[in-house]
Amino acid sequence: QVQLVESGGGLVQAGGSLKLSCAASRSILRLNPMGWYRQAPGHERELVATISSGGSTNYADSVKGRFTISRDNDKNTVYLQMRSLKPEDTAVYYCNAVIALKTGPYDYWGQGTQVTVSS
Repeated sequence: QVQLVESGGGLVQAGGSLKLSCAASRSILRLNPMGWYRQAPGHERELVATISSGGSTNYADSVKGRFTISRDNDKNTVYLQMRSLKPEDTAVYYCNAVIALKTGPYDYWGQGTQVTVSS
């Protein structure tokens, strides 16, 4: 079992920055990939960014050039640095981690952190 706890959300004006953190309850070395998803009211949950255990990253087109995902294996933490925030970035942001089990991949999710961008 892995517990994921997000922090760092809040209210920010358009153009501002926030840095989200996702702390895992155990080593993240076997968690591959880890990532961030978001869900806005009335919308489905969508991928924001992922990072592999080797450090390879993937971003949604809507956040490329503005968001940066990183992981610190020593601190068992994944980060999402968000810059040039837009009102359309408003959503609940969820941390995700995938672990490979003999039965197949298994997803862990955090409880989510609210990000609100005012215009």
